[in-house]
Amino acid sequence: MHSASFSAGNSSLTSPPLLITGCHGTLGRAFRRVCHLRGLEAVCLDRAALDIADAAAIARALDCYQPWAVINAAGYVRVDEAETDLARCYRENTIGAALLAQACATRRLQLLTFSTDLVFDGAQPQPYQETDRARALNIYGHSKLRAEQAVLARLPAALVVRTSAFFSAWDAHNFVHHVLAATRAGQPFAAADDLIISPTYVPDLVNTALDLLLDEERGIWHLTNDGTCTWAELARYAVRAAGLDAAGIEARPAAAFGWAAARPANSALRSRQGMLLPGLESGLQRYLLDERLLQSPNPPAALTG
Repeated sequence: MHSASFSAGNSSLTSPPLLITGCHGTLGRAFRRVCHLRGLEAVCLDRAALDIADAAAIARALDCYQPWAVINAAGYVRVDEAETDLARCYRENTIGAALLAQACATRRLQLLTFSTDLVFDGAQPQPYQETDRARALNIYGHSKLRAEQAVLARLPAALVVRTSAFFSAWDAHNFVHHVLAATRAGQPFAAADDLIISPTYVPDLVNTALDLLLDEERGIWHLTNDGTCTWAELARYAVRAAGLDAAGIEARPAAAFGWAAARPANSALRSRQGMLLPGLESGLQRYLLDERLLQSPNPPAALTG
């Protein structure tokens, strides 16, 4: 199997580990890093090692590693491509999550899986809470909504975390990285000024989701940093926090981007359980600090996240 296993100070597993899917994705990498920093034994598997839409592959992995819980960080994330790649999107997001839930239910294992703000249609003016009616506008959002329903039907004790617009210095696959890279290069950067979101700093998300899993929480939880804004506002916040000139940020309506997938005008999230993550400004400041640390000649093992 293609995998990475680790524990604090010991490369061999001495107790039942966490099993993390999606080893090479943003969340998978973040969970791997956070588990290492927190001294939690874990096995992180890539798609070659564990195809989550293959029940036999799931059974082999669970029987091999005997985890105490599974974190599903795998899935299809290309929102616009999903509109014409339906089969793969539903296979990876819905079928895979459902099969993991069934396998965990059979073995009485905990499961943490992730969903999205795009399960909502944006019709209400206020941020969405966990109990608000979900109705997705696009294929990606619908695949995640169906996954939520399938997971909780098979494993009511599962923890389903909805999150939104996440960013991290730990990889380059996020909006904040792209806006800062463009601004530093003296290039303009266009962003939607009519879509309201709740940006989320990945280390905050991962640490809090892991805390909830350790506490055996269940059901749907909304985890984002405290604060809402448009994409254009997020771009300006990030640029100004970095001490750069925001004059190159071009605010445009979403319709100007020609996206294949419809986006909700408002997909901001709040939680009925309270906002467990710190504010957006704090997340951006720690992003910038981690960015500087990672670019230093000898980056430390433990970053600020």
